[in-house]
Amino acid sequence: MVARAPAGPERAARGVRLHETSVEMDVPFHHVDALRIVWHGNYPKYFEAAGMKLLRGLRLDGGDLIGTRYRLVVIESSIRHGFPLRYADRVRVTGWISEYERRLTLRYEIWNLTHDRRAAHGHTRLATLDEDGQLRMATPPEIVERITR
Repeated sequence: MVARAPAGPERAARGVRLHETSVEMDVPFHHVDALRIVWHGNYPKYFEAAGMKLLRGLRLDGGDLIGTRYRLVVIESSIRHGFPLRYADRVRVTGWISEYERRLTLRYEIWNLTHDRRAAHGHTRLATLDEDGQLRMATPPEIVERITR
């Protein structure tokens, strides 16, 4: 299900999930520690899987706009852990855009499908740099258009 953005360049309300996208996977053996629990440093990789699918769907992961005229750089990330992921657990990672006016905020939820519990949630905040590497103080209209259409 894809939520529609508010009209104009308004920031999305925190509860709105714009362009919600999910990926499912099994926890691989090489992501767990000696206790067979996923090492905390692997959670951003799970966020990234959903985030890249979301941005790819909006054509914001490279190509004509991102990579040539603009760059999106992570300026903040946060993870709140709730229930452990273990080797071979089936997980669903969901990502969505929660704000886009000044910075692009992607929020995530990792759901442990094996145990029907939320394993973690968090966000990454992205700033836009122009082709000269200068920080843009607002998300460029071309990017906002792809998010809001």
